Amino acid sequence: MESGVEELMPRLLPVDDCDLAEDFDPTVPPRTPQEHLKGVQIEAARCPDVVVAQIDPKKLKKKQTVNISISGCQPAPEGFSPTLKWQQQQVASFSAVRQSLNKHRNHWQSQHLDSNVAMPKPEDEEGWKKFCLGERVYSETDAISDNENLGIDYIKVGFPPLLSIVSRMNQATVTSVLEYLISWFGEKKFTPELGRWLYALLACLEKPLLPEAHSLIRQLARRCSEVRLLEENKNEEQISALNLIICLVSRYFDQCDLADEP
Repeated sequence: MESGVEELMPRLLPVDDCDLAEDFDPTVPPRTPQEHLKGVQIEAARCPDVVVAQIDPKKLKKKQTVNISISGCQPAPEGFSPTLKWQQQQVASFSAVRQSLNKHRNHWQSQHLDSNVAMPKPEDEEGWKKFCLGERVYSETDAISDNENLGIDYIKVGFPPLLSIVSRMNQATVTSVLEYLISWFGEKKFTPELGRWLYALLACLEKPLLPEAHSLIRQLARRCSEVRLLEENKNEEQISALNLIICLVSRYFDQCDLADEP
């Protein structure tokens, strides 16, 4: 170690050079305190001044960077801004849904799932997108089953957020699936399937929010405000659904700066 560095980093236990035998071998376990201290000195002298870690990029997780915007929501299109009374009613209904879900969670967890319901693993992003939205929305096709008499094909139309399904999801899974669907929504259009799952996942989200969930729901509200503003046909039902999500994020989860002001 250079003298300049030693002046900045004084040794806590200064040790003078030890008088050891010429045949001293630092690889052999020390027999005396002097041999131990000498071995430490030798190891320190061999350490390089700069160490570069060898990192395998393949092992790094995707999307490690989280961009958090402090901007608010875009105002609703003219004539579609929700009233304060409507927002308060939605918050009250949503609160009742959450209370009922928490009260009966154990009951719904004990219900058997149908044999065709195979919940993806928490880290399976593509699997969850297909599970929630269905292959038809996921693949952006309008194909309909040739034989509708066979019943609903949930693989194609997606599984609804049944209580027996969402009750089995812990908070880590809820947050992960919410992230997957918000990521999807960032580049795709809003659909009823997406809306149902977003509502259900918000109902399962525990308060107080973790930082990651806090960032996600704010991102969701801003995206909803962008989509409703760009809605060409001004579909009242769709704008109402987007208004609802913004309302829950802002009014129920206390993100008041994102709220629609009548």
